[in-house]
Amino acid sequence: MDEIKSQRRAIRKAMEYAVSEGDLVAAEDLLLQYREDRIALDLLLEFYSFLPEAQEDHVREIRLVARSQGVFLLAAITTMSAYLYLISSEGVEFHGTLHQGYLDQDLLDFFGYENLEAFKQQCADQEKLPYYESLQLDKDVCPACHAVTGELHELGCPVEVCPWCGGQLIRCPCRFEQLGVETIGSEEELVKLEALLDERGRVAYSPDQRPGFADEGPGVALD
Repeated sequence: MDEIKSQRRAIRKAMEYAVSEGDLVAAEDLLLQYREDRIALDLLLEFYSFLPEAQEDHVREIRLVARSQGVFLLAAITTMSAYLYLISSEGVEFHGTLHQGYLDQDLLDFFGYENLEAFKQQCADQEKLPYYESLQLDKDVCPACHAVTGELHELGCPVEVCPWCGGQLIRCPCRFEQLGVETIGSEEELVKLEALLDERGRVAYSPDQRPGFADEGPGVALD
């Protein structure tokens, strides 16, 4: 929670230099909307810290272009343009404007696009892209590792269910029992654990695994 509060403070500080006085309320409203969402906060901090057009602008809305295996391709719609950002727990990458509609072949394959033309066609009308829904509200996304319904969790995700006992994988003793160790302390043991999980049959994410969220409530003052 402290990390998220620090990120919000950094975004607001960057807004002071990036957003015109007349647009500041709208920019802060969007920040409030995504106040607990790490993916959206990463995008906003990147945008306001490195304005793509090097002049005052603000993000009006965030649209979802694609997502897979905990990686999001989002469009930041601003007063001037629309920009693509690739975001995961590993960080943020800027990928130019939405209307340029360019992804390299590896990313096209990763997100399941047949070819670049198919991707460009999807990006042609930004109004047809769905709004990015906060992970707090989107039950089809794991709130910890961001796997979507039917996808496997990242190894170590606290939401993943143990395929042996049905408990929480990172808390139950099954992983130690299967490896015959008291602690897991090497990359080799992690690789072996993943193989054992695959052999047993890992439990993919589903909305019924979703834990409750501790929210600060409506009308909260952003720190």
